[in-house]
Amino acid sequence: MPSLERRPLQLAAHHLALLCQLLQAHVPHAQVWAYGSRVHGGAHEGSDLDLVLRNPANLSAPSEGWWELKEALQESALPILVDVHDWARLPVEFHRNIERDYVELQSGKPPIEMN
Repeated sequence: MPSLERRPLQLAAHHLALLCQLLQAHVPHAQVWAYGSRVHGGAHEGSDLDLVLRNPANLSAPSEGWWELKEALQESALPILVDVHDWARLPVEFHRNIERDYVELQSGKPPIEMN
């Protein structure tokens, strides 16, 4: 597992702020990790940003809002391609690769259940 220290993501601060706004608007209950070259280094100006959504209440269940987030990212002012995956739909081998080197962008909070 990576250290718990927040490492910088190779993304301009104003683009990161916009990304975090989109995450809160479309997937507020999802845990969101960034991984790939913008995390471990080696990214260049045209590199994409790899994100994975995780359902903190149940990692084997898909995260709600995945499609809406993808559409919002395509329509946003972000000048890079953002590739969004759902943890529940990825093979376990891929989980292991991501777990080695990621940055948590959003911790995710399960929705409050009303009785």
